[in-house]
Amino acid sequence: MSKKEKSIELLNKAVSDELLAVNQYMYFHFRCDDYGYDLLSNLFKRTAIHEMLHVERLAERILFLKGEVEMTPSGSVEKIHCVKEMLKKAAEMETGSVDDYNNWANECGANADSVTKKMFEALVGEEEVHLDQYETEIDNLEKYGDNYLALQSIERSKSVATQMAAPAAGE
Repeated sequence: MSKKEKSIELLNKAVSDELLAVNQYMYFHFRCDDYGYDLLSNLFKRTAIHEMLHVERLAERILFLKGEVEMTPSGSVEKIHCVKEMLKKAAEMETGSVDDYNNWANECGANADSVTKKMFEALVGEEEVHLDQYETEIDNLEKYGDNYLALQSIERSKSVATQMAAPAAGE
């Protein structure tokens, strides 16, 4: 396998992992939105969008290297309903990405592909930000328990009630 082919292989592994992350985080977004947990719902949605941007950057690099972008997620979405378990799964996924991207950056560096190496290094930093956000939310749940989730639900109820009470323009 040539050095370029190895980079394409690693980039496609990253695409597959990122596609799974997009799907998993959107599932969590839908669930949290349904529960009325707007802060967590938005966190999962924003992270999914960031992961989509990662897919785009990775795909552009694959195409530059004259490879074929493989658009197959690396697994299937886990149907998790417990918010704490969602956050633990998200933290686990981000930790895995950090580990993989660090290893793959080193491998690309050893294969004299410094551009792909730098790309993986940049992704490590972005995934660490996501990991920090999920760990913070796990800490909040542990500190405040179900009250933390109840407050999010109450905020949505207040917001909906305010919107319903406000007269529409022209009334």
